Amino acid sequence: MGKRTENHALYNLEELGRAIELLLAPGCVYELRCLGTKQGTVSGYFSDYMELGIAATQYSGQCDGVYLVLNPVNPRLIHRSPNRTKSWVKKGETTTDEEVSERRWLLVDFDPVRPSGLSATDDEQAFAFDRALAAREYLRQDGARGLVFANSGNGFHLLAPSVEPNDAAAKERSALFLRHLGKKFSDARVIVDPTTFNAARLCKFYGTMACKGVASAANPHRLSSILEVDEL
Repeated sequence: MGKRTENHALYNLEELGRAIELLLAPGCVYELRCLGTKQGTVSGYFSDYMELGIAATQYSGQCDGVYLVLNPVNPRLIHRSPNRTKSWVKKGETTTDEEVSERRWLLVDFDPVRPSGLSATDDEQAFAFDRALAAREYLRQDGARGLVFANSGNGFHLLAPSVEPNDAAAKERSALFLRHLGKKFSDARVIVDPTTFNAARLCKFYGTMACKGVASAANPHRLSSILEVDEL
């Protein structure tokens, strides 16, 4: 795989470990998915979280992005590709919403408005930063606890802990919540992504590189990271 970024730090092991410890439930199975690789979509199912982290380092900075399915999946899925990745994965070989065993996190994605397929400029990312901070304060005042504030590499994330069954009622509550935040915090510069309510939501594997488009001074590739974690 050829290097696609000028940044020599293609991943951050400390951040990868922090993401695993914070976001993944012990003893569960999670899907790793890498998009835009020279081998198409790459996917693997992991119960061994050390192997999960190692697999992420092999693709970070070499593809568009390295992601996790944010919620644990049906343990049987590990037999699709047990604790390793495989290339040229087709749509039916990745996790569907119905194959998520339970909901543990809801992703709120503050995405700066820009042409598709490009990394955000520094100014665009700054707009998303300010918007995510404002939304976090709003949610804190409403009683939210345990929020995770993260840099996706282009925009910013708030992850809200919410352990509940993967059912239609939880899906509808999540969708309503995102629509509410979108009405308050979306505008012509930053969008609260209204689609992240699905159970099999992909989330940037923090500690890996966001590499949309060709890196340039105006549109740099950046490492993703967890910035702050509120107390539960």
